[in-house]
Amino acid sequence: MQVRLFVEEALSDGGSVGATSEQAHYLRSVLRLSAGAEIWLFNGRDGEWRATIDGIGKGWASLALIGQTRPQRSPPDIWLLFAPIKRARIDFLLQKSVELGATRLMPVITERTNVERVKPERLRANAIEAAEQCERLEVPEIDAPQKLDRLLDGWDPNRRIFACFEAGPDVSAFADILSKSGAYGEKCHNAGILVGPEGGFSNAELEILRQKPFVSPVGLGPRILRAETAAVAALSIWQALAGDWGGRPYGRGK
Repeated sequence: MQVRLFVEEALSDGGSVGATSEQAHYLRSVLRLSAGAEIWLFNGRDGEWRATIDGIGKGWASLALIGQTRPQRSPPDIWLLFAPIKRARIDFLLQKSVELGATRLMPVITERTNVERVKPERLRANAIEAAEQCERLEVPEIDAPQKLDRLLDGWDPNRRIFACFEAGPDVSAFADILSKSGAYGEKCHNAGILVGPEGGFSNAELEILRQKPFVSPVGLGPRILRAETAAVAALSIWQALAGDWGGRPYGRGK
């Protein structure tokens, strides 16, 4: 079993890292690992490193670094903007978005958002766990929730938003737009994907989005998708046509 842990500390030759109490409990009591066991560490800055458990006890573990297994590389830069949904489903949305390479996760409050509270610390914990599992070298940045109109007012127009609409005369298939990415140049590779709430965007929100020159309405097919399904579908399309699904260049050759 491949064990990977995200740590905050710097990783370098001959260094050592102290595990958090939660990580030590996981290694000792859940996985039942002991001194000498091998694990992998990453921190989003220094690549991935092989380490051994130098010592372990109740609530503590010391991890000795052996050598780097992968250098740090920047993934394709795609942000996911999503309307929060209920707890189990938002966990799914977040985990799959991390697996699909989203580099920033931005909860957006819309008129039809029916979730009263979003806990960024819970989202980050889920993101770390997903990054550990899927062999990412970094954990996506997670923003505090903000209202859609405020987000759009402060948006950098150089980063195009592909807004997933259910229908409309100006809505083109997302795959078709990305296949003709010459119209947007590098903005296809430095973009955001916006997924609405259950019930879709309000008419007023649709009009606001259509008025923004950096927003492109896109469709995800003839069926109405749940919010978490739309996020997975949109990220999958983007990774296939504008992202890093052309191969697996960052792996360890497994």
